[in-house]
Amino acid sequence: MAHVSLPHDAKAGPTKPEVRAVLLDKLDLGPADHFAEVGSCTGAVTIEAARRAGRVTALERKPNRLETTRKNLAANDVTAEVDLREAEAPEGLPEDANVLFLGGSRNYEAVLDRAVEAGVDRVVMNVSRLEVAGAATEAFRERGLLDEVIQFQVSHGYELAGATSFDSENPVYMLVGGTAEVATDGGRRRSGPQSARRPDGRRR
Repeated sequence: MAHVSLPHDAKAGPTKPEVRAVLLDKLDLGPADHFAEVGSCTGAVTIEAARRAGRVTALERKPNRLETTRKNLAANDVTAEVDLREAEAPEGLPEDANVLFLGGSRNYEAVLDRAVEAGVDRVVMNVSRLEVAGAATEAFRERGLLDEVIQFQVSHGYELAGATSFDSENPVYMLVGGTAEVATDGGRRRSGPQSARRPDGRRR
């Protein structure tokens, strides 16, 4: 995974590199994808997505954080067309995005409703609080979006008295799903923005 430079601080921690590695695997971004992000903050995920997807639309409701996203994006090499929007979700979401990431829990139920209406292929949400993770899991399940829930915790080693001890990061809950069909191998069938749609408007 290429290095991500984050010289500008958003007064809120970026998604950790190890979490981003799992996130990127679940998002499965490719050149045909239009990736939408809710809550860009430092721009760490925005940058990673812009190196893989064809288009990126990143929403951030706080102007200072959006400016941080913009500055950090400029400090990195990316290939995608990136649209940064000072907007709330779901109102500010693009209509044609086929991959969606929720970096926070604000308005998440309305955002998930929009994802279902739009037939978004792949949806991933990161949560750090147990109670929100439980409620969000039910929200995914009720809308037929849920494929899996992952809980993981990363620890980093440091030297202590000539030996190695570990500092632990807070646990992260990752909810993974979407409206695309699940393939027989357990993965999602890539449909992309050019795929055919069923009569109800959702992707095949």
